[in-house]
Order: sequence, then structure tokens, then C-alpha cells
Amino acid sequence: MKKILVASALAIATLSVSPMLAAPAFAQAKGVAVADVRVAAARSNAFTTASQQIETTYKAQIDQQNTRAQTLQAEVNVLIAKYNEEAKKSPQNQTALQAAAKAVQDKRQAASTELGQIGAPVELAVAYVEDQISVRMNEAIKAAMTAKKIDLLLNPDAVLARENNVDITDAVVTEINRILPNVSIAVPAGYQPGQLVQQRNQQLMDAARAAQGTPAAPAPTGSAPTTR
Repeated sequence: MKKILVASALAIATLSVSPMLAAPAFAQAKGVAVADVRVAAARSNAFTTASQQIETTYKAQIDQQNTRAQTLQAEVNVLIAKYNEEAKKSPQNQTALQAAAKAVQDKRQAASTELGQIGAPVELAVAYVEDQISVRMNEAIKAAMTAKKIDLLLNPDAVLARENNVDITDAVVTEINRILPNVSIAVPAGYQPGQLVQQRNQQLMDAARAAQGTPAAPAPTGSAPTTR
């Protein structure tokens, strides 16, 4: 199975921590560090275990996708060879050349669609795992910052130069392992990728409105998926 990048974890963590990146806060910060949230999520026990479970549970789909991908690539290679033959001709037949190029493009698009359909259950399970980790990632970040006495945390991509000892990614991994030791790969009926993060954000906004005396927004329809 392909390497899973937990982009959604990065999104929720950045959203929640971003107020600390204001210029006045940066100037007053006493402890500054960096952490790669995507790496932390990928190293977590919950993610590692879930990945292994997905590979076992969806082995048939993964094997089918890999086998079919090899067949489709061979078919694409045949069309590419035909295109190259047309391109070498002198003079070139532009109509035939364009038709050969279109055949390659159409085959690639069709192959991508077919492989996506085969792997859809796997991708949905991966998205559900990512979503569960994302919901708790900001909590892990804050706990790691407290443990390391950090009051300003930056994404490594935003730093020009640093020493290795300012990276607290491992501390974030430790905290996410403590807070969320495992997740479920059983995707609830009707689940949509990112749904848990959206629901969590809505809860935070409703809580903020309640604190300000503003009526909360209507709750989303449908039952919310459960996590463990």
C-alpha cells in the first residue's frame, strides 16, 4: 500500500495553533521549537497499527489494484510506442500523431479511474484513520509544548535555519501515542473524508459562540461516526 501522508492532521493542527504565530507573540516567545505534524502522525502507534490492519483487511483489493496497474501500464506502454513511431515518421502525419497522443491520454485517464474505483475502499479506510488522528493532534501538540516548555511552535518549512535540538516532533509522537493509542479502520456508513475534523471544528465554534452568548449553528444532519 502506498505511503500515507496525513495532510488532514497538518491542516487541523495549523488551524488551531496559528494564532500563536502573530508577530507580537513571536517577539515575546521564550521557548521556540519546530515539529512536523505529518511525520508525527505517520510515526504514531495508532497510524502504524491501523496501516497494518488495512493491509490485511483489504488485501484482496490491494492485490487486485497492483495486478491491474501492471496490466494497464503495459497497455499504456504499447500506445506510447505507437505514438513514438508516428513521431519518428518524416513527414509526420499530424492527424495520426494527434490521434496517437489522444489514445495515450485517454488510456491513462481510464486507467486512473479504474484503479481509483478498485482502491476506493482502501482510500476511505485510510481517510478515516487520518481523520481520527487529526481530531486529537492539536491536543497532542499542546501537551508536547507544555512538556517541553515551548510557547511558540513552527512548521519546519517556515524555518530558514535551526539546530536539531529545537525539533520536538518525537515529543508530539509520544503525546499522540498517549492520547490516542489506537483507532478504528471500520468506516461508518455514510462517512465522508474529513467529516470528523469538520464536526470537531463546528463544536469548537459552537463553544466559542456559547461563551459569547451567540446562538450555536444548527447541528449537521445524520448520525456522527464513532471513534474509539
